[in-house]
Parts: sequence; C-alpha cells; structure tokens
Amino acid sequence: MRQGKAAAAKMPRREEPREERSARERLLAAANDLFYHRGIRSVGIDEVIAAADVAKMSLYRSFPSKDELVAAYLRERDRLYWDWWDGVMARHPEAPHEQFTALFRSLARRTTRPDYRGCPFTNAATEFPEPDHPGRAVAVANKRELRRRLRDLVKAIGARDAESLADQLVLLFEGTYSSGQTFGTSGPAHRVAEAAEALLAAQLA
Repeated sequence: MRQGKAAAAKMPRREEPREERSARERLLAAANDLFYHRGIRSVGIDEVIAAADVAKMSLYRSFPSKDELVAAYLRERDRLYWDWWDGVMARHPEAPHEQFTALFRSLARRTTRPDYRGCPFTNAATEFPEPDHPGRAVAVANKRELRRRLRDLVKAIGARDAESLADQLVLLFEGTYSSGQTFGTSGPAHRVAEAAEALLAAQLA
C-alpha cells in the first residue's frame, strides 16, 4: 500500500514539467511568429495566449511578464542566429576568406526572402529604447557579438585595420537588414556580397 501511494505521489511531479515545457514551447512559437511579423508592441499578451492555445496561467508560470516573454523570444532568435553563422563557417573550415564570402552571400539570401521582416534585434532595439529593458539587452548583446565576430574573421584574413573594417561591415549588415525589409526580394540587398568584398579588398591591397 505504501508503495502504491508513493508511486501515485510521484506521478504528478513527473508529468507537470512535461506539460509546462510544452506550454512554454507553444508560447515561444506563437510569440516568435507574432512579434516578428507584426512588431512586439502591437501584439497583446492575449493574442499570444490565443495563438499558443494555452491557459493564461500557463503563460504567467513560464513568463511573469510580457517583457520576460520578449526577452525569451529574442534569446531564442539569438540562438538561431548564431546557429546560422556557425553553419556558414563550418562549411569552410580553416578558410576565413571563403567563410567571409559565404557569410555575405548567405546574408543576401536571408534578407531577400519573401517573408523577411527585418532583423529581429534591430527591430527590438528600435521598439525599446529604454536601456534597462530586458529585450533591448538581448538585442544589444547580439550586435556586440556580431561586431566581435566580424573583427575576428577579417583579422584572420589579414585585414590591416580589423577594428575599422569590422565597424564598416556592421554598418553593411544593418543597411542590408533595412534594405531587405524596404525593397523586398528584388532590392539592393542582393549586392551585399559585392560591397563586402570591395571593403575587404581595400584592406588587403
């Protein structure tokens, strides 16, 4: 009898985390779609709950506030962003110039897709100018990491002034994000690899 009671007592503790993770995943998936395509501030928390098809209490168990949900959404976007970067780098191991070319070609493809709605981190930083907003903190960290990685990449290629070139390339990234959102599939974002190579060539001449 005692064993039966013990087993029954353990069962809810095993099942509840699975249910909560499932609700959390659905909430993040809904937030990812709604926040990215419509903007964070324009989407109400009830819309996220409805799209995720979870109870309101499930939301507040996972994310005590909308700001926390925003930060979680951006952290997931950050993870996916660096997965993309690392995947591009892995295709050309020990070949930094080939990595550089592949990176900007991939950037052109990403920013000219029909469903492209801009960089989620740039968008979030624009929506949340408050320096202490948790979502802005994730966005700023992403941009700083981008700058660092670009600097390390061009340094490995042999750029004379890696710091300066990395800053120019960050500006090129940001311009490409904006162009892709403004001009769509046939805009100047297609030319980003050419522009990046020209900047690099000036540092290697």
